[in-house]
Amino acid sequence: MAPLPQEKLLYENDDLELVDSFSKKGYRTKPILYVNGEKVPEDLAAKARSNQTLLSFLRDVMKLRGSKLGCSEGGCGACSVMISKKDPKSNQVKHLAVNACLMPALAADGCHVTTVEGIGTVKGGLHPVQKAMTDLHGSQCGFCTPGIIVAIYSLFASNPSAKYIEEHLDGNLCRCTGYRPIWDAARSLCDDAEDLVKGPCGTACRECPERHDCEQDCNVEDKKAAEEKSVCSSSVDKLPLKKEFEEGKSNWVDQPNDMFPKDLMDENSVTSIALSKPLMIVDQVEYQGSGTWFKPTTLEQLLSLLKEFGEDGQGGYKLVVGNTEVGIETRFKHSIYPRLISPAETVESIFDFTVTPETVMIGGCTPLSHVQHEAEAAAKDPKYTRTTMPMHDMLRWFASTQIRNVACLGGNLVTASPISDMNPLLASFGASLVLSKLSGSGVSRRKVPVPEFFLSYRKVNIEPGEIVESVEVPVLNKYFDYVKPFKQARRREDDISIVTSGMHIRVVPKDGAFVIEHASLAFGGMAPTTVLAKETAKALVGSEFSRSTFDKAQEVLMKEFNLPEGVPGGQAAYRITLAASFLQKMYFAVAVDLKADAEAIAADATDAAKFPSPLPTVVALDEEEISGLDSFLSAPKPTLVGVQKYPAPKVADGLEKEILPAASVAGKDSASAVGKPSVHQSGSLHCTGEALYCDDIPEPAGTLHGALILSTACGCVFEKLDKEAALAIPGVVGLFTAEDIDVLGGKNLWGPIAKDEHIFHPAGEKIRTVGQVLGVVVGESLECAEMGARAAKVSYGPVEDKIIMTIEEAISAGSYFESTRHSLTRGDVSVIDGLKDAKDFEGTPKVGDIVKISGSYSTGAQEHFYLETNSTLAVPSESDTNLTIYASTQAATKTQTYCASSTGTPASKVVCKVKRLGGGFGGKETRSVFISCAAAVAAKRTGRAVRLTLPRNQDMLISGHRHAFVSKYSASAEITEEGPKLLAMDIHLYNNGGYSLDLSGPVSDRAVFHSDNVYFFPNFRVEGVACKTHQASHTAYRGFGGPQGMAPAEHVMEHLAQVCNLDVGLVRRLNMYKEGQATHFGQILGEKQSGKWNVPRMWDKLWAELDVEKRQNEIAEFNKKNKYLKRGAALIPTKFGVAFTAKYMNQGGALVHLYTDGTVLVSHGGTEMGQGLHTKVCQVAAQAFGIPIEMVYVNETATDKVANTIPTAASMSTDLYGMCTLDACRQIVKRLEPYREKLGPEASLASIASAAHMNRVDMSAHGFFAPDDSRVGFDFTVEKPADYPADKPENSWKGNPFNYFTQGVAYTEVEVDFLTGNHRTLISEVLVDVGSSVNPAIDIGQIEGAFTQGMGWSTIEEVVYADEDHKWVRPYGTMFTTGPGTYKIPAFNDQPEIFNVSLMEDVDNPFAVHSSKAVGEPPFYLGASVFYAIKDAVRRARATPGYFEFRLPATSERIRMSVNDEISMKAKKQVIGDERDAAEYQVQGSF
Repeated sequence: MAPLPQEKLLYENDDLELVDSFSKKGYRTKPILYVNGEKVPEDLAAKARSNQTLLSFLRDVMKLRGSKLGCSEGGCGACSVMISKKDPKSNQVKHLAVNACLMPALAADGCHVTTVEGIGTVKGGLHPVQKAMTDLHGSQCGFCTPGIIVAIYSLFASNPSAKYIEEHLDGNLCRCTGYRPIWDAARSLCDDAEDLVKGPCGTACRECPERHDCEQDCNVEDKKAAEEKSVCSSSVDKLPLKKEFEEGKSNWVDQPNDMFPKDLMDENSVTSIALSKPLMIVDQVEYQGSGTWFKPTTLEQLLSLLKEFGEDGQGGYKLVVGNTEVGIETRFKHSIYPRLISPAETVESIFDFTVTPETVMIGGCTPLSHVQHEAEAAAKDPKYTRTTMPMHDMLRWFASTQIRNVACLGGNLVTASPISDMNPLLASFGASLVLSKLSGSGVSRRKVPVPEFFLSYRKVNIEPGEIVESVEVPVLNKYFDYVKPFKQARRREDDISIVTSGMHIRVVPKDGAFVIEHASLAFGGMAPTTVLAKETAKALVGSEFSRSTFDKAQEVLMKEFNLPEGVPGGQAAYRITLAASFLQKMYFAVAVDLKADAEAIAADATDAAKFPSPLPTVVALDEEEISGLDSFLSAPKPTLVGVQKYPAPKVADGLEKEILPAASVAGKDSASAVGKPSVHQSGSLHCTGEALYCDDIPEPAGTLHGALILSTACGCVFEKLDKEAALAIPGVVGLFTAEDIDVLGGKNLWGPIAKDEHIFHPAGEKIRTVGQVLGVVVGESLECAEMGARAAKVSYGPVEDKIIMTIEEAISAGSYFESTRHSLTRGDVSVIDGLKDAKDFEGTPKVGDIVKISGSYSTGAQEHFYLETNSTLAVPSESDTNLTIYASTQAATKTQTYCASSTGTPASKVVCKVKRLGGGFGGKETRSVFISCAAAVAAKRTGRAVRLTLPRNQDMLISGHRHAFVSKYSASAEITEEGPKLLAMDIHLYNNGGYSLDLSGPVSDRAVFHSDNVYFFPNFRVEGVACKTHQASHTAYRGFGGPQGMAPAEHVMEHLAQVCNLDVGLVRRLNMYKEGQATHFGQILGEKQSGKWNVPRMWDKLWAELDVEKRQNEIAEFNKKNKYLKRGAALIPTKFGVAFTAKYMNQGGALVHLYTDGTVLVSHGGTEMGQGLHTKVCQVAAQAFGIPIEMVYVNETATDKVANTIPTAASMSTDLYGMCTLDACRQIVKRLEPYREKLGPEASLASIASAAHMNRVDMSAHGFFAPDDSRVGFDFTVEKPADYPADKPENSWKGNPFNYFTQGVAYTEVEVDFLTGNHRTLISEVLVDVGSSVNPAIDIGQIEGAFTQGMGWSTIEEVVYADEDHKWVRPYGTMFTTGPGTYKIPAFNDQPEIFNVSLMEDVDNPFAVHSSKAVGEPPFYLGASVFYAIKDAVRRARATPGYFEFRLPATSERIRMSVNDEISMKAKKQVIGDERDAAEYQVQGSF
């Protein structure tokens, strides 16, 4: 199809008529911008528009692609840049990290913007922050890295101390690393780093003259590592590296100040004089979304604008300071504001923070970070401590540093969020708002108490033309006056509260007692607005301050907040429980402070004279009740550290010794490459923002931008899509649907196994999930394409089907993918069948008893949350007969195949290229394909390149996630003198597959294979099946069903232990497989069959080295002393089978070129997504040629270099591509051997290659590797042959699903606050067998990252759908958790406080290249040790002992509501009624 004509985008903005009049008033009409030390040329600055984000301006106009778009809501930090500006009060430069995805481009007027490119470059030299991150392995996929670099750089510009960094590094997310190496890199550069290096004696261990005799723990461990010939590196060890990272640049901390433009510092410069004038920018180049930007510089100018445009008929305005709310409204609610007014900081009264003896005055536009720091500074004066510290403590956990740097109290108040943190706190203080407007006599002001400001949901008491000029907070009395903040969220850092509160209690000594004179209890999350608990306050006022008074008030509070079960936001019982628990914490806090006040008065004669003498006696809290004071709000953030330990690097022979011919061309002085902790080959590019991702690739001229049209309903027929309104949008070039695939002669059906999905859902067919792709709109800009997609009118028929959302609903309806139903049985079937009729054991078991248990267990879903969303650039060429697809995919060939079939193009004319992925984790193994196809169809139809990058909310909605599982089991064990020995288990595994098959069958199969974890059940039956529901189609995710199979096995072990009243560690250890035993699928655990069986040895090693028994005793002692804080621990094992369970997928190819300069280029079939695959492959090639790794390069993955590739998955990539690369290298080396012999051992590879080339030797080779047929491949359908040897294990006739097993154990301790459900991970010790590591640094990074993902899956990550448990979400069937605002992955503060990782020694693996083992997925399940430790703590705290089903994930809600204490039981009974049901209550979840 010929290119369609490009329409010019024009829109007439009515405010153009006002430009002259405002110019006469002194307004500028051109912004002044500085980026990376240079003034932005006027022609480029003029392109900054009112509705454009700074990120869009930097990437699209300035072509600075280092800053990334991760979420568009300020929740991930990938877009972070630094804003530097002169403070008008201090005349000092302040440096602030901000979210460029929210900050308007024009808000940077008069500021200096520093992006990651301005910090340092590979060519110009790395900044120390970049070098530290590179050398200490702080990046994996690298997509989040530029934002993290900028965040750290910005913090150093303000305060280069470790505690400051630890306190404020809270606005960035990383899905790959687990954060530990990032913490190490940041801390190594701190001013006080060297002070932290010393041992307890004050001397660094390795510099100590008494090192030989020293018995300090730190020195003993260090010497032990040296004796074991292992490498041990701790967070402390890295601190002395500062000088190495500085590379002589001792003044690097001053770089932000040195780069700051002198014109902005000099108040007499032409630029500064111009900036003193107000600004007006009229958007003339866009369409419906355009508007006018105003930046007034005085209060009068500001109020004049509000008055002029606030009147009826003037179109209105929106006041913008941080744009943290308006940015969300424009992006996700598509709100259009004709005018945005952003006041300059020269408007002093609204950017103020002043403390007087009576009042703390806070300007309405003062950034929250400024309020936070000023509040802390004011608190140093004892007169203000109890007034300003509550504000500081609440704000330090409000959103993130990037958000606090720009957001303001006025915006928070006017937005009137019912779950605001600060609004309840201000209400409890009795604060007032000063509202200002322009009237005939000048500026008029009125005061409104904060509680009276909130009228109804999102409506406030503010008049047109008014602004919140300031907030007045009364200063508390010196004694007996207390305000405390409370909040609980799903995650501590950067999360919206579930319930938040400010409580104010004032007492007076009266009649021999302390009497409550005033009480103000304000809450967020309990009503449509911030609300005061007035009845509860009445119950308190006039009563004696005592526990009984608060107990009665608690009853009143729970009745006052009687939330119904279906309340918007859900979690009714938990929210009631939190409110009551906060009140209990308030009692504890005031009791302690009251005692301190009484003691202070008694010690000060002047103060004592002001009160009756003697003061009433203060009842002291019991020692165990002190734990009720615990609050993360005021606690210092911990220093997060870790130790990494691995065997001394070596080059080991693996499978290549058996299958590849020996060959060597190594010279005399050749160094080893394999086994070294080499840095990621793209590490420096990650850290400078120069690593290109799909959305960074410079687009060809005329590139169009795409936006998908998605269904908003399901269970009904898609009747029609009306294109007219979409095509009428200026700039829209086309809208393409299933009909266009027909026009191209393509095929609309696709699927990785069964072709049961459409690329574009055709009209007339039933829609099976919310978010099915109906079409794609392409336009000259992304904005017009998105507007076109929203304008398209979709017609639906009536909903005819019952919408099935959960596994239990699917089971009831018999809705399955029957082709996925597979089962395995071993042992005595009659014993297994007998479980069904046997009663569950009751009582106390004795030796000889058979203990039978049964139950069900649920594990939740998990969103991949790769930082880079799905992205494709489809480029047609050769008269549109060829297509080049640049994609962020794990499956290059699958992408090529379906882009070819959907466009009617031969596969040989379609090339898929993958440079790198910003994370994948299985989510881009299949679900990226149909997105690329949509772009390819549009490119083929228009004859122009098409870029299609999904916004985060769409990506999460349509791309699927980890399968939720429900397991139903019966199991038994015989009680022996040693303990319970497993007898039998019968277990059924159901997964929620979503609406199409995708990979749900293989995921179910792997769960079946791993349903034993490491335990031997002599009689065992397992069946797995995928359920068909109306959720999105779910897919591969790190572990691929393995974790979901192991989880019920561990649950069964815990269930048995609880029934037997035994330590679960004993039950686990007693029932582990022994060397030579076979799994239920017939694979023998032993050296010849699957390698060494190491789990028991690893378990015993950790148990002894950590002295677990001593730790358990210490935990028990801690728990005795603390009523409300409990600790728990768990030691968890894992074995993970390595191979694709589909036999044909176990293959890989590589193409290796040796050039005459001695450098090597490798192309192979795997994709780099942060796992370090390319780096490891380079190490293998470098080892083969005897050259440094720097001389080997992998450019990209491309289907025209290596064809018919397998998706990069199953942790098989190094096994496959390392071996096939080695095969190719050895072919070339074999050809070079004669020239090595001729030229001698001193000759370089370059000279050998040149000699060979001159003799016409081929220096290219294609390598291929496929594991032997006997080692991979399993067929459930194969029956036992009649002549099968009797001594072979059951089911071994079906094949061998795995080549070998990667094994590990992890020990974790946690501390849980049982009044809130908040938990801390105190320590995690991880030991993993990865064979002989090709790269121990990369392997440890993979372990840490996998562990952290597993921890997230099992604790804070919760996928929520609009289903029967969440009827408040609409439309029914849609996904609620579609961004970082609602879905929480672990943040920097969630890392275990001590995170130690060791690689097992003496564990060579003869079944893989260089004796290594797969590492990407196997450690994932070890992260669930955090879950089991939490469960242990819950068990110790429960008011109702015995077995309980503790579902996964262990969210704060599930933790709190599982304790079954008096408060939570009352709340549950209040919400659901029956007391028995309340005891067995399960919190809502989308399983």
